[in-house]
Amino acid sequence: MKRMKTRVTTAPQGRPFSLIARHHFAAELSELVRLATTMVFTQLGQIAMIVTDLAFIGRLGPEAVAAAGLASRVYIVGFMLGMGLMTAIALLAAEAFGADNLAIARTSLRMGLWAALLVSVPIMMLPLRGEQILLALGQAPVVAQQAQEYLLGLGWGVGPALCFVAIRSFMGAFNRPEPILWITLAAIPVNAFLGYVLIFGTLGLPRLELLGAGVATSLVNCATLLAALWFTTMCRPFRDYHLLSHLWRFNWPSMRQLFVTGVPISISILLDSVAFSAATILMGMIGTSALAAHHIAFQVYGTLMVIPIGVSMAAAVRVAQAVGRNDRSGTKRAGLIAMLVGIVASIMLTVVVVKARVEITMLFLEKSTTGAEAADLVSVGASFFISYAIYIIALGSLRGLRDTQMPLLFVAIGYWIIGLSLSYVLGLRMGFGAVGIWIGMSLGTAVCAALLVLRFHLLTRRLADHSRCGSE
Repeated sequence: MKRMKTRVTTAPQGRPFSLIARHHFAAELSELVRLATTMVFTQLGQIAMIVTDLAFIGRLGPEAVAAAGLASRVYIVGFMLGMGLMTAIALLAAEAFGADNLAIARTSLRMGLWAALLVSVPIMMLPLRGEQILLALGQAPVVAQQAQEYLLGLGWGVGPALCFVAIRSFMGAFNRPEPILWITLAAIPVNAFLGYVLIFGTLGLPRLELLGAGVATSLVNCATLLAALWFTTMCRPFRDYHLLSHLWRFNWPSMRQLFVTGVPISISILLDSVAFSAATILMGMIGTSALAAHHIAFQVYGTLMVIPIGVSMAAAVRVAQAVGRNDRSGTKRAGLIAMLVGIVASIMLTVVVVKARVEITMLFLEKSTTGAEAADLVSVGASFFISYAIYIIALGSLRGLRDTQMPLLFVAIGYWIIGLSLSYVLGLRMGFGAVGIWIGMSLGTAVCAALLVLRFHLLTRRLADHSRCGSE
């Protein structure tokens, strides 16, 4: 295992400190960008599969698009519970990597795979009961029934998808995310082929429509997991680590640590996801047209979100690695550089999307009232996207410090106390409709982002103060 050395934080004699600082900044920026770029393209590959499905579903009509939007929110609520535990694998393994402790990193992956299989069973129950949930939330019966068809196909792929995320998290923690990128890129045409065949019923197969879209996604999840296992066991450097040896052995202390670190992350992700699901439910109360427009606008920004999400994942790894090698100045530097990169990238992307909003929305729906409403939501969502970029990167940086409980409180304040309350008042009570709901969620995200940035600043300053006290 390649060892990461602690960087020197004091200037050598005869060399200005500013030169050392610039060198550290450039080195950290290079490592972050390299790691984040691969993670971003991986996320883009996954988004490409979602967008491909949405483009096919859009040919079925606005009701099918609305049903897919509701179904995806129901599915994501359960899936994100497992995602929190898988995120903890990256943090524990990255810290072990920084400390040059392969045994702990290997155990983290092994327990992560076990956790993925254990939690996938109860998570599957949520999409299988999707229609009843949506009807209880006041959604139209026809849309709820169509959403259930989609969820029936999606539900069976939960376990393989979580196991794939576990392996992806581990490879990212070891600065080797490239195999996951290759797998994802190869899965894009496979997903498109299966989706087209199963949705529209070609090659002698029945026309399954939304059910076919879900089944195609589950089949792709199984295929990507098999490919990831092949890389883990057959290709270097992972083959030399014997990562899956003694897979049947349970390590209770490691599993406990995984849950202690991951459960707050899961709850935080759940609060985030349910908040946006609740916003989707509010859209459904306004009408089918608003719901379809919201789903399209959210998919547009969902595609853009891969940039800050990828940077956030890289920030969590870089911060955790710095913690593992006891590099306190490197810890702060990794988080701040990640935030700077995310802000610059999000502003540039937002300008491009707002200018091309009409053309983008027409990719999903032909010129119509719904398409015009979606274009308006894309404009309103610009401030939301920039705030979200800061929020998610600061959150990743704090996770690298294993600070997961206070961010959970901030997410609850930002999204539930502020965001959803304002969305309800502005959207439904004051009559601003879909635009009002997006404004409310944007303001809640901005508050959450500010609290997380302040938290990261305070914690890293405390680490620096302790470092100075220890050296005196």
